[in-house]
Amino acid sequence: MSILLPILRTILHARKRPAVVDDQRSYSYAKLGGGSLFIAEKIDAMTDKPNVGILLPTGGAFPMALLGVWMTGRIGVPLNYLLKKEELAYVIADSGVDTIITAGPMLEHLGGREALPEDVELLMLDHMDFSGFPPLRWPSRAKERDVAVILYTSGTSGRPKGVMLTHGNLLAEARAGIEHAAITRADVFLGVLPQFHSFGLSVLTVIPLLIGAKVVYSARFVPRRIVQLIREHRPDIMMGVPSMYGALLSVKDAAPEDFTSIRMAISGGEPLSDAVFEQFRERFGVRLLEGYGLTETSPGTNWCTPARWRRHSVGTALPGVRIVIVDDQDRILPPDGEGEILIGGPVVMKGYYNLPDQTAQVMTTVITDNGPLRFFRTGDIGKLDEDGFLYITGRKKEMMIVGGENVFPREIEEILAQHPSVKAAAVVGKHDPMRGETPVAFVEIEEGGAFDEAALRTWCRDRLAAYKVPREVRRIDTLPRNPTGKVMRRELMKMVEQE
Repeated sequence: MSILLPILRTILHARKRPAVVDDQRSYSYAKLGGGSLFIAEKIDAMTDKPNVGILLPTGGAFPMALLGVWMTGRIGVPLNYLLKKEELAYVIADSGVDTIITAGPMLEHLGGREALPEDVELLMLDHMDFSGFPPLRWPSRAKERDVAVILYTSGTSGRPKGVMLTHGNLLAEARAGIEHAAITRADVFLGVLPQFHSFGLSVLTVIPLLIGAKVVYSARFVPRRIVQLIREHRPDIMMGVPSMYGALLSVKDAAPEDFTSIRMAISGGEPLSDAVFEQFRERFGVRLLEGYGLTETSPGTNWCTPARWRRHSVGTALPGVRIVIVDDQDRILPPDGEGEILIGGPVVMKGYYNLPDQTAQVMTTVITDNGPLRFFRTGDIGKLDEDGFLYITGRKKEMMIVGGENVFPREIEEILAQHPSVKAAAVVGKHDPMRGETPVAFVEIEEGGAFDEAALRTWCRDRLAAYKVPREVRRIDTLPRNPTGKVMRRELMKMVEQE
């Protein structure tokens, strides 16, 4: 089934209910649905290509545009407006779009019309007339296996790849998330992740649309503004990366009573440090719940919920999702066995756009107790306990081999982040002719804190095996991060390699 049809049913039943509040205006469900019909008519008049770009800030215009794309039977390509001009041009060319839905303020943010390729047509929403009765049409009846969106990976290593998520993927993900976390249309969502990001699209856009809930969006993450929105709208559910939660701690007048409405504050995208977890709980009385997923898995596969939670775990699998841990020969390991995390089920992508060889590299068939099943290779290392809680222990691709021992950056980063002078830390491997690799740490220092390399190495030596202690600890003003807050280790590796 198309994801569009159940959303349209919700729009009809909830047409008078508030759907979105963003930085500019409010939208009812009727306004979202009607606006999508106007946009669909424009798309049909402008292009006969199957893919349509969406370049919009986080807000109500994005779901309206996406629904308009789906109404025509086309595929949406959300574009990352934080990319550099050359990177954005690559994604546009690779996806084959010749029409992009956008607005004047977005072009201003990018630096003007010249920021986009000349041969691409722009559907400017702020130039459209949405007055009057919308042009009615029969919605496209896409099939479950038809591609709904192409989401480009953030490109922390190499060129971005277009991840093809089907209508079936998005519908399975949304329904599983709703069941897993007992989400209802009475819940109010706070959307601070960009909608070109897989979690911003799926959890903060598609799920609310499917159940008829209200979402409060903010196009820019400004900590004081986010606290203000929480006070005003009393959201039940919010999702962010750990650095966002850390930034909220900097709002001096934020108080526990500001956060009493929040039932689930979900953290994902990168490891949640003990420091942020403890400080958030102690100051605001909110327990941050870790989740896990990848763009290739629609994205969420595991969440901790208020009812099922364990510290340092990313939770149990969503209904219909199969998680297995395998050794280097793809043999399934018993509980607490540490190996690569594989994910199976209806949330796994159709494949990478125009990259059949790379798709084949990340897919594998594993013999399970239910026979051979198709799985996606995450590249992450972890373990499952006897109750099905998943723990992420490292990244296979980031793993260092130091003197014959496997070392994962996350373990060292956690220790460094516990030091009172360290705001954030990232670790990469440096080639060493004697030991294979040695860890090199980069640290951001707290305001007013002192950087003392020897003291930080001693701190690590007191808490880690000797071979895990960073050979070097370097101060960096700001760790390089992608638009969703994830540390770009590739940039740190360049700094090490250039020496």
